[in-house]
Amino acid sequence: MATYLIGDLQGCLTELDQLLAEVAFNPSRDQLWLTGDLVARGPDSLGCLRRVIALGDAATTVLGNHDLHLLAVAHGIRHPKAADRVDEILQAADRADLLYWLRHQPLLAEHEQHGFAMSHAGLPPQWSLDQAREAARLAEAELQSPRYRQRLQQMYGNQPDYWQPELAETEQLRYTINAFTRMRLCHPDGRLDFAHKAGLSEAPTALKPWFELRHDHQDPPLIFGHWAALEGKCDTAGIHALDTGCVWGGSLTLLCWESGERIATPCPVYA
Repeated sequence: MATYLIGDLQGCLTELDQLLAEVAFNPSRDQLWLTGDLVARGPDSLGCLRRVIALGDAATTVLGNHDLHLLAVAHGIRHPKAADRVDEILQAADRADLLYWLRHQPLLAEHEQHGFAMSHAGLPPQWSLDQAREAARLAEAELQSPRYRQRLQQMYGNQPDYWQPELAETEQLRYTINAFTRMRLCHPDGRLDFAHKAGLSEAPTALKPWFELRHDHQDPPLIFGHWAALEGKCDTAGIHALDTGCVWGGSLTLLCWESGERIATPCPVYA
């Protein structure tokens, strides 16, 4: 039995299949964990959704910002982004089943045996893992409730950028979703910054990556995607970056948890 972790798919089904074939992935014995953003800019978002769903309990994924945006588009809350390729999902005969499944995926997942935690963008500096777990469960319950359309509409916006227990319910939901799915850089006091999306060499000196500001917490190994500009490189011990820019002409990367080996397959420029 092996546990494999893969970065953002973004609709890159061919590359996913290549990696799974290379490691002879067998869903009857192996596990696949994905960092979210199954859909959006690549050529086969519909195929990626169907492939992951078909793996059943052998696959675990967390929600990414593109996954949540697809849900908002599907329910008439937002328009598709210009570069998105999600029409096949919206027109699919099994559209309702696909969207229902996607809406019921977690923001934070933890591996019972290996002890690692995974979210799409990471964990904000202010939260302990216990706080992150509680916030995730509350937000997931709202996204899975009869109020989900309203909650999808309310998730948009960059404020609040700082967590406080006295935040209104809607503000707590927005902060939670932003922290788990959009975060990259933070101010030294833990405030989230959404203006800068490039790599660390181009970041303002006053900002730090979220993982460099978690020194006050006793974290398990943390797995994240989302930040393609890092190219899968993170020097902070116990933090594993897996988005290597598949859809941008980089590669799709697979990490075998047991051996620590990384395997990458190159990708054309799709976006």
